[in-house]
Amino acid sequence: MTLEILTRYLHFISIFTIAATVVAEYLLTKPNMTRSEIARLARIDGIYGLSAILAVAAGFTLWFAVGKPAEFYTNNWILHTKVGLAILLGIFSIPPTVFFMKQRKGPEDEQVETPKM
Repeated sequence: MTLEILTRYLHFISIFTIAATVVAEYLLTKPNMTRSEIARLARIDGIYGLSAILAVAAGFTLWFAVGKPAEFYTNNWILHTKVGLAILLGIFSIPPTVFFMKQRKGPEDEQVETPKM
């Protein structure tokens, strides 16, 4: 019972962290940014990636190991919709992540134009 509760809390906290980092990235992104600003966004994006991994791991743990039987989740169309949306969000986050990782190194005060995404 305690493992189930801790796993659920980890899952929820990870999802809220994903939402917070997406909002932070949206608010901090500008048309022209310095490399130090891009490096900050790359760190925030790293937190996003870590929380996404934790959310998926906790979700699969809830699905297959603790809590309700796996058949409850396997036959639930709402879960499949949420998993599909999470996969779509992950796919959409690849281009900004690649941009942040490529552009974070270099002279800190150099201006970089961010692509329209």
